[in-house]
Amino acid sequence: MKLNERSLAFYATCDSPADNAGFLYKRGERHTAYHRRWFVLKGNMLFYFEERDSREPVGVIVLEGCNVELCDAAENYTFAIRFGGTKSRTYVLAAENQAAMESWVKSLSRASFDYMRLVVRELEKQLQEMSRGLAGGCAGSREHPALWKPESRLPALPAVPPKENGCAVWNNVLGADRLPDTSGCAGDDGEGSPRPPPLPPRRRASSGEAASAGPAVAQSPSTFYRLHEQYRLEVTRLRQDWEQKRRGTRP
Repeated sequence: MKLNERSLAFYATCDSPADNAGFLYKRGERHTAYHRRWFVLKGNMLFYFEERDSREPVGVIVLEGCNVELCDAAENYTFAIRFGGTKSRTYVLAAENQAAMESWVKSLSRASFDYMRLVVRELEKQLQEMSRGLAGGCAGSREHPALWKPESRLPALPAVPPKENGCAVWNNVLGADRLPDTSGCAGDDGEGSPRPPPLPPRRRASSGEAASAGPAVAQSPSTFYRLHEQYRLEVTRLRQDWEQKRRGTRP
C-alpha cells in the first residue's frame, strides 16, 4: 500500500477534528522498551508523534483488517493492535490509566471502514423495519383511498314530496326514503310501519273563484287561512240560499 507522505503529514496536522488524541506508551519493534508518544486518531488512521507539538508524525497505523485486544504484560493498562497474517506486525500500546485505556480500545475498535459499513447496514435494516411497521399501522387504520369502501351507508334523506293544498307532506319516520301512500286507507304496509292517512280530495275551484283568489292564494302556503275563510263564507252563503229555497217551497 503506497501512501503520500506529504498528504499524510498535512492530514495529521490540519485543523480537522480528531476522533481521539492523547499520550500512549508504544513498545518498540526491535527493542521492548516503551516510548511515550502523542497519538492522534482520524478516521481509520492512527498517527503518532514524538511530541505533542511536533510538525510531522513519526508513523501512521492504518486500522483496516485488525483486531484490538487487551493483553497481559508487565505494564498496566496494556492493549495490542493485531493484524492478520504471519508476517504482520503487532503494535503493543499502554495507557496511563484505566479510563484512558477503555477510551482508546473503544475508539480503535470502531475506526475501521468495515465496522462503519456494518453500522450503516444495521441502521438501514432498522430503518426498513420501522418503515414497514409504520406502513402496516397506517394500512390497518386506513386503507388506500382508491381501495377504500364504506362498510355502512348513511341513511338517505327523504325526497321532497309534492305539495298538497299549498303545504308539503313529510314522513318523519327515521330511514323513510319514499313518499307516503295516498291511494289507500290508513293501516300498516308490508314492512309493518304505519301508513299515513290519505289526503282529502283537492277541490277544484271555478274560474271565477280562481280569478278572485288570485295566483298568490294557490301558490303561497301563507294564504291558507284566507282560503279557509273564503270557503267558510261560501258554505255559509250556500246554506242561506238553501234555507231560503226551502222556506219558499212550503205551502
